[in-house]
Amino acid sequence: MADFPYTIVGFDLDGTLLDTSHDLGVALNHALALAGRPPVPLTETARHVGGGAAQMLRSALMESGGVDEDAFDGLQAELVAFYARNIAHHTRFFPGGEAMLDALDARGVKIAIATNKKESLAVRLFEEMGILHRFACVIGGDTLGRDRAKPKPDMLLEMVRRCGGGTAAFVGDTTFDIGAARAAGLSVVAVRFGFNDVPADKLGADAVIDHFDELGPALERLASLERTA
Repeated sequence: MADFPYTIVGFDLDGTLLDTSHDLGVALNHALALAGRPPVPLTETARHVGGGAAQMLRSALMESGGVDEDAFDGLQAELVAFYARNIAHHTRFFPGGEAMLDALDARGVKIAIATNKKESLAVRLFEEMGILHRFACVIGGDTLGRDRAKPKPDMLLEMVRRCGGGTAAFVGDTTFDIGAARAAGLSVVAVRFGFNDVPADKLGADAVIDHFDELGPALERLASLERTA
């Protein structure tokens, strides 16, 4: 099989590789109930996701009366603990995700994860889904410290380092992802089916896809353009 132009392809987790919205939404509403706040409809969970559990909880609290800073850390801990216990009840690959990973793996690509979700939660989710072995590395929002999470480039630079270096691209769904990839100097693809905090076509990615079937060809086109630039 022909060589693939990228030796490493990294993925965001929530809203990019996996649709975690239902399980995250149930955990978020558990925390909101403890705070005496109304639930967020599960169909609207996605718009609060992107910056990790703290950002998700803070966003939902702001919409329902504001944040009690004195109670926030305890509430976040309750959210994370509940989510950890119920992490994979409804979470699934977005359509074409498994076949896309198989295709990249067949071409010798190192597949990595860089997510603002806590590393322990990402690993636990992958273990429960039986897919942890697919990834060369899993870097979470707390792996390097929260002050180095996306949209800073540190996680993506560490992803490349842990994968042994080489040409790398990143796939994401939010401004956190595209900002991190841009800052790290990586080619970046946005997905329209994710938890986009702004419309995917306005994220500033090098390419935008509607289905994972399109990812391989999109990356090959990007590499071709880079070679001729």
